[in-house]
Amino acid sequence: MKNILKIAFLFAFLFSIQSKAQLDTLNYLKQFEANKANYIGQPFSKLLQDMTQIQPKTVWSLPIRNKISMVRNTRFKFCEMDYSFHNTIILSIQWQTDIPITQTDALGTQNQYYFTNDEKIFYGNKIIKNIRVYR
Repeated sequence: MKNILKIAFLFAFLFSIQSKAQLDTLNYLKQFEANKANYIGQPFSKLLQDMTQIQPKTVWSLPIRNKISMVRNTRFKFCEMDYSFHNTIILSIQWQTDIPITQTDALGTQNQYYFTNDEKIFYGNKIIKNIRVYR
């Protein structure tokens, strides 16, 4: 019985640490959304440069519904790949100019959707139209 209580306490403790870390990340990213006027019309590299505390872990581009050959929004997630389909924190960027999905798919496939230097270079010169942060 004591072992079960110890294990339950350990899981509760680990969950509270992870929840606090996610809340800190969410609050940190929300300040960029609140100050999005500083980034709209600017290259994504400016936003990345200002994000000194954390960088995206994965990147997911979404095709436009009525024009599936193009991408208008990209979701940058701040968790490990194993958790990227759960209740994660997302920085959604709407681009000024649509991106051909063939380019984003090729890059995603090449790097298994991780946010690497290749993605920093590729998305870095794209111009931001809007920023949204959510969970």
